[in-house]
Amino acid sequence: MKRTLIAFLSLVVTAVIVAGGYLYSKQPTRQGTVQVQGLQGSVTVRYDERGVPHIRAENETDLYRALGYVHAQDRLFQMEIMRRLARGELAEILGPKLLDTDKLMRSLRIRERAASYVAEQDRQSPAWIATQAYLDGINTYQQTHARPLEFDVLGIPKRPFTAEDTASIVGYMAYSFAAAFRTEPLLTYVRDKLGADYLDIFDLDWQPNGVLAPDAQTAPSLSASDWTGLNALARLSEQALADNGLPQFEGSNAWAVSGSRTHSGKPLLAGDPHIRFSAPSVWYEAHLSAPGFELYGQYQALMPFASLGMNKDFGWSITMFQNDDLDLIAEKINPDNPEQVWYRDQWVDMTRSEQQIAVKGQAPVTLVLRQSPHGPIVNDALGANAGKTPIAMWWGFLESRNPILEAFYELNRADTLAKARGASAKIHAPGLNVVWANAKGDIGWWAAAQLPKRQAGVKPGFILDGSGAEAEKDGFYPFSSNPQEENPARGYVLSANFQPVPASGIEIPGYYNLPDRGQQLDQQLGDKQAKWDLQTTQKLQLGTTTAYGPRLLAPLLPILRETVSDPQERKWLEQLGAWKGDYPLDSISATLFNQFLFELANAALRDELGDGFFETALSTRVIDAALPRLAEAKDSPWWDDRSTLGTETRADTVIKAWTKTLVHLKATLGEDASQWQWGKAHTLAHGHPLGQQKPLDRIFNVGPFAAPGTHEVPNNLSAKIGPAPWPVTYGPSTRRIIDFGDPTHSLTINPVGQSGVPFDKHYEDQAEAYIEGLYHQAHLAEEEVTANSRGTLKLLPAGAQ
Repeated sequence: MKRTLIAFLSLVVTAVIVAGGYLYSKQPTRQGTVQVQGLQGSVTVRYDERGVPHIRAENETDLYRALGYVHAQDRLFQMEIMRRLARGELAEILGPKLLDTDKLMRSLRIRERAASYVAEQDRQSPAWIATQAYLDGINTYQQTHARPLEFDVLGIPKRPFTAEDTASIVGYMAYSFAAAFRTEPLLTYVRDKLGADYLDIFDLDWQPNGVLAPDAQTAPSLSASDWTGLNALARLSEQALADNGLPQFEGSNAWAVSGSRTHSGKPLLAGDPHIRFSAPSVWYEAHLSAPGFELYGQYQALMPFASLGMNKDFGWSITMFQNDDLDLIAEKINPDNPEQVWYRDQWVDMTRSEQQIAVKGQAPVTLVLRQSPHGPIVNDALGANAGKTPIAMWWGFLESRNPILEAFYELNRADTLAKARGASAKIHAPGLNVVWANAKGDIGWWAAAQLPKRQAGVKPGFILDGSGAEAEKDGFYPFSSNPQEENPARGYVLSANFQPVPASGIEIPGYYNLPDRGQQLDQQLGDKQAKWDLQTTQKLQLGTTTAYGPRLLAPLLPILRETVSDPQERKWLEQLGAWKGDYPLDSISATLFNQFLFELANAALRDELGDGFFETALSTRVIDAALPRLAEAKDSPWWDDRSTLGTETRADTVIKAWTKTLVHLKATLGEDASQWQWGKAHTLAHGHPLGQQKPLDRIFNVGPFAAPGTHEVPNNLSAKIGPAPWPVTYGPSTRRIIDFGDPTHSLTINPVGQSGVPFDKHYEDQAEAYIEGLYHQAHLAEEEVTANSRGTLKLLPAGAQ
């Protein structure tokens, strides 16, 4: 017995030692000396207390090669998963459940555009040389080190990273901004199947001549199978990203305040891009310095240039423009030849090609890709479920030159208004707002995108008719026509995804966010008595209040007050009546409102839209604006429940929604209403791609944490409209504040941690500070970098002694 116990304990100890050695082999190296192929001279990398590398090189090429090397040792799996997502190669490692995602991404033609983009590059340009050095650094690390843990679990082979991978991720970014896939099928269904009265809440013009099914002889006709396919396409577009722990770009806040409005007398810059939460987080912080160049920036996987950055002289942040640069187009097919479409008064052949998609555990799948003169046929991704009408996609990303790497290379060095403007003009897709400031006193904002010239009167929020002229484009407007401001008299510029007012007067169709968040920020920034500094700006960034909830409730509370008699319920109604629309952790009114919001939408819209399009509607931005309009529209046809024989009124539906609200909250959160606190129902967990299955979630995911804020308040911790509880899906992917009166004490925070390596000490070391609204200092000054260094890694040329 004793020998057996000793043998068992020996096996346990051996297993622990082996497992420990295995995990240790996967950890980043932040101390010591390493030889790196391709370096011209030595590079010093000092890691601070958060694991942020401060990289010093003697030339720019070595600087970017070192960035690639250290970025890879912290985020190699993220790089791999992102390129596979963008290029439609996830099913090869994650199995058949990702096949539809791969089909969709390949149908977007990102791979082909990435190849042509790379072929167009000037091999002698500084941006290209820096990009290649960065990729060489990544590949050098990958070749000389053990595979990440996730590679072993999923059986991922090592494969070099290329410029095509980088360009493909730019395409993914552009796609993730494009709300057209979810919104256009929905709005077209409402227009064509429900009618003009139902469109009113979406604040869109009724176009009877635009209906896609009036006459099959002159226009494409959408059948029941087409509508089913279009909704499937919309749902796939949403769920392909939401269900797999992958980042998706959603919104953002950014503002710059001139020195006349700050305590320091110098401009102040703040920004917090809103992106779907994941582990690791989207941004990788790094401080780069070489002779003539210094930048502290936030980098995306496989991107050599900072998307967000600053130094002692200038800085910038970005938000999503939300402009609509993607049109879905219903093609009319030749009844005698289904491979032809009607285009410019004649039948034209569609082109056809095939690709093989590798699928883990089964034979490769053949995907047939077709293209009309308008663009790729995207519903082919659905196979037999696509319906009979080809739906083409015109997309600005595929049609523009888009020198975005050159743009960000220059933006990383743009210390004057003119340089920042020139760099921004080279961003074509995705559309971005660049908010910029410098220590000299300038502030500016540019809406950066190539805006297509559509036919007069065309409403691209609907699926367009490909048999006529409305889908045609006449090139792009010049950058000078885009919305932009430089050093305005009011003393600040602000971008918060609301619809911009173009100086040129041209319409800019888009899927813009509610104005409430921007109005809340504008109201506070517009206070002429306020003097801004780091502390007051933190409070502004962390704000959890807008007027959205109170303005939606205003026309509905009188209805409930007339009918509700229970004393406790009346108490809740009066609390809602006094509620300011704020979302602290202890709020019960916030919980009541959000459950009521879902029940109201569910009772009013589901019967007309059906389950599929109703779920699609909840994933769009247009629902946010539609519900307050619906609340005010006493006689809207949406109030009637089509599943009953009678005709329901607004009052009937509101009372039904209120009753269901209380039933659900009691069943889900308990009979004791003191437990209905917002923080108990609204939580944030950072999901890793491997953490989507139990019990791996306990190893790879981070959280959950009770989360303040909500959808479309400044602290935009957003959850989808739905029944409680509400898991947060996206929000501030970092928070940054730079006061150019003292830029070396700028603030930043990562939602999870700097490292993407499980079990590393920096994998989740910022998660609690983030959710509590805390910030860390970004170290720029040499003495502070030295004082806060926790490890020094020396990178030497191969063969150096």
